[in-house]
Amino acid sequence: MTIKRSELHHYLNSYLNSGAIKDYCPNGLQVEGSESIGKVITGVTACQALIDRAVDEQADAILVHHGYFWKGEPEPITGMKKARIKQLLKHDINLFAYHLPLDVHPEVGNNAQLAKLMGWQMEGPVDANDPACPLVMGALKESMTGQLLAKELEQKLQRPLTCWVEPIRPIQKLAWCTGGGQGFIDRAAALGADAFITGEVSEPTIHSAREQGIGFYAAGHHATERYGAKALGEHIAQKFSLDVQFIDIDSPA
Repeated sequence: MTIKRSELHHYLNSYLNSGAIKDYCPNGLQVEGSESIGKVITGVTACQALIDRAVDEQADAILVHHGYFWKGEPEPITGMKKARIKQLLKHDINLFAYHLPLDVHPEVGNNAQLAKLMGWQMEGPVDANDPACPLVMGALKESMTGQLLAKELEQKLQRPLTCWVEPIRPIQKLAWCTGGGQGFIDRAAALGADAFITGEVSEPTIHSAREQGIGFYAAGHHATERYGAKALGEHIAQKFSLDVQFIDIDSPA
């Protein structure tokens, strides 16, 4: 089966509610390619390695979480940016990218998919009036120690934690934000979370965790965001009978 580029673009924008979310990059179609789409490659980041794999697979489109044209980045299309975009245009490959919309979606979003993988009970975003808020709350089915949660994260994400801080009490109430969400730790502590899970860590994060007694887990930006693009790809494959393949270009970050 094939679908028109415009039809897929419209559906993705609507399904992910991208128009309501203020972001750091354009969400949706970032590079225009073939008008007809039958084969889609999904992945976390539109790096050169993923583009090369899409060329090998003769894909018509790439769908990712991390695309291009971020606020604050150099605007000229030179060097690495030129090489990536040149390859897409040469092979007529569409690039679709959804950043915050793919973090916060209640079904296929990175936060929701991490909860599904880990078996956490997800209550929802901490600010229901802000569709772009990526911090969510939830709970474990049964309380556990900080060390046991660390072990489960490493087992299910299949990579060692970057770092973690032992909580002062058993963990029941959770807060999490996939990717680079370490700046939300103080809000998580204020909301009474026993532990906060994200992808990255900054130097002040450790002190915030220690001084507020909240467990902290840096589980990897890439590792915590493998699942949204994959789930979204599976969704459109089922809805439109498209050939969709998830390719994980791993990153230790």
